[in-house]
Amino acid sequence: MPDADEGAKIYSENCAMCHGPDGRGNGENAAGLSPKPVDLTQETRRNGGSFPVNKVLSQIDGYTRDGVAGDGMPEFGTLLEGDLVPVETAPDTFTPTPRPLAALLAYLESIQR
Repeated sequence: MPDADEGAKIYSENCAMCHGPDGRGNGENAAGLSPKPVDLTQETRRNGGSFPVNKVLSQIDGYTRDGVAGDGMPEFGTLLEGDLVPVETAPDTFTPTPRPLAALLAYLESIQR
């Protein structure tokens, strides 16, 4: 199973320019974006205290963008490639997920405040 360190590298390469180096929505490209990038460190708080695995996976893979309009979030094709690993998406339910996407998920969960 991938860990947060593996995901941190993927985050730095794919997300930090908009969401910021610490995930707070303050990346160097954030000022010119509408809607503004969300503070990724608050996903658990916004979800009533539990990390929203399915929502985050769906946002990243483009299945649902829940209000991310226009050309906000790009598609991340390379995150959807590679070996599949099990990610717990519900109690006792594991979904085969591309390793890079699972690693990014682990990192995002690790930065929750």
